[in-house]
Amino acid sequence: MDHVAAPNAVVRRTRALAIAATVALIVLGLAWELWLAPTGRGTLAIKVLPLLAPLPGLLRLRLYTYRWLSLAVWLYAAEGAVRATSERGTSASLAALELALALVLFAACCVHVRARLRAGAAGAAGAQARAAP
Repeated sequence: MDHVAAPNAVVRRTRALAIAATVALIVLGLAWELWLAPTGRGTLAIKVLPLLAPLPGLLRLRLYTYRWLSLAVWLYAAEGAVRATSERGTSASLAALELALALVLFAACCVHVRARLRAGAAGAAGAQARAAP
């Protein structure tokens, strides 16, 4: 399995941060496109659907989810960067917030993966040392 039996403090904190940032991006995307500064008929709200997919994996500490989400989040960072520089008013502020949340999510995923891989390597080295005569 891909989950950790007893996650350390870094893993717990980065998990919480990743979940919070993902949920915040979902809420922001829906609020932005449906109420705060809608574009067209609100059909751009479907952009948050891909963010629903990683939530179960984040909750279950699936390392693979953290890895692919750290790549997928750049789509939201790119949208935030483009819209923050090309739009005015509320939309520009919301785009800057989207960019900030995407960067927080990326950082949380990277630190989480690094901590998990280090813990796995340390555990494997300890097991090898105990097994050696």
